[in-house]
Amino acid sequence: MVILELLYYFNTMKTDLNDITFLILVRIDSVERMENLLAVTNTLFRYFKTNIYVLEADSYNNGFLKKLLNRKINYRFVEDKDPVLHKTMYYNRMAKTVDTPFMAIWDTDVVTDKAAILDAVKHLREEADVAFPYNGICYETSEIIRDLYLKKKDIRLLHRHRDKLNMLHNRNLVGGALFVHTDKYFEAGGDNEKIYGWGNDDFVRYEQWKIKQFKIYHAKVHLYHLCHPRGINSRFRTSISKKISDAELYKLKHTNIDK
Repeated sequence: MVILELLYYFNTMKTDLNDITFLILVRIDSVERMENLLAVTNTLFRYFKTNIYVLEADSYNNGFLKKLLNRKINYRFVEDKDPVLHKTMYYNRMAKTVDTPFMAIWDTDVVTDKAAILDAVKHLREEADVAFPYNGICYETSEIIRDLYLKKKDIRLLHRHRDKLNMLHNRNLVGGALFVHTDKYFEAGGDNEKIYGWGNDDFVRYEQWKIKQFKIYHAKVHLYHLCHPRGINSRFRTSISKKISDAELYKLKHTNIDK
């Protein structure tokens, strides 16, 4: 009986990540987005003692999200009647409120191993300027597998069904889930606010870090994206916005090639 109690104690122990603030920006554009956000934040609090800042930017505050989120979360609503969510602007604003040495930019819909997060944080604390809790490969869940995960809340289920999933955007990614020294984020200029809405903001940020010659670490596991309906803030809104986003990325890549 004592052994069982000890095993239960160690399995439910939370790891101290109080030196990190998770930044999560959201616009609740579907029920699935709401469910994903609750699953992601609840999982983080299940495993870690940490800080989570959720900023909801939308045209109307119905109060639902605040009621559903864990009370430990630092939640804020900002009225924003623009149908396009200006992610880069909001992340820069959110980062200015961080008073911990490290911060995480976290998507509302991504999950990964607890061990991968701990691996990334270990490298961040010891040597890296930036650490990713995945290897660049992110898999998109199907609706069926997403629903199974939300019921079981067990990452092993996603690992078991990985061969049934497609790679998100069919390319290696550098966003969705990442850790960075707070001061390094600002040293590299923060996020590029010329990128308005969905676009290359993650890749532009990564190129800025490469120009600064930051030490970047990638864990050796995959990331999973919980599927949801895709609206205006999950794709390029116009061909012009795509051109602007592509141009910003091209300039930085050209800078890195020239160095």
